[in-house]
Amino acid sequence: MLVLYEHPLSPYAQKVKIALREKGLEFEVRMPEGIGAGHTKGEFAEANPRREVPALIDDDVALFDSTVILEYIDDKWPEPSLMPNAPEDRARMRQIEDVMDTHFEAITWGLGELHFFKRGNAELRKTIEAQASRQIAGFMAWLESELGDNDWFSGHEFGRGDLSVIPYLNAADGFGYKPAEGSALAAWIARANARDSVSQTDAESRASITGMQMVSAAVESGLFKRQYRDHRLEWMIKSGGMDIVRDGLEKQTIRFTDHWDT
Repeated sequence: MLVLYEHPLSPYAQKVKIALREKGLEFEVRMPEGIGAGHTKGEFAEANPRREVPALIDDDVALFDSTVILEYIDDKWPEPSLMPNAPEDRARMRQIEDVMDTHFEAITWGLGELHFFKRGNAELRKTIEAQASRQIAGFMAWLESELGDNDWFSGHEFGRGDLSVIPYLNAADGFGYKPAEGSALAAWIARANARDSVSQTDAESRASITGMQMVSAAVESGLFKRQYRDHRLEWMIKSGGMDIVRDGLEKQTIRFTDHWDT
């Protein structure tokens, strides 16, 4: 049995769950203990030295990083393929995935810092959110151009490009950000969310939000430490949140990957 360590809100984990469901693979989901504090132990910690979800266990194979996991899934279970055939189209799918993972993710993650974790004062949150709104509009325009006249980012069929985008746009929707009504991107979102693999994954994500309402108190008390990976740190600083970073460092409520430190 495949074991996927995840958190339902993680778009990285959602990508993997959608892929597994598209391929009809059975898997067990587990949430790592202590994931929010950054000091997990056991099988998950051994599988992922970053101490972040997702991690996939397939018998004696242990993998981390959502992109690597997706490549493994498509290599081991090639049918139905989630990638187009042409090399240039496959490269474009990987390009879209990278942009969403390393640029757009920082925005929705940052909105979580403001809305769930209550970082900064009201005025600072308003300033940062204005930056997020502007940035999201730019990315949505780019996605609209990437979609073009196709039904799917992957071409004529739902695939890797689509599952790499929909978790992020659903997350943005949760904060009130949507593409223009009647746009091609809005129609694509409706098509994607109509798929069983996506709707089930999104429902799990939205159901977990109720548990986030009290998490700001855990951050304030130092029990919860958010991971500021490189793209997230860059986003927070360039969007006006330097004071949030300083405060988090002083109170030790943010963390960085340190497994390989000597």
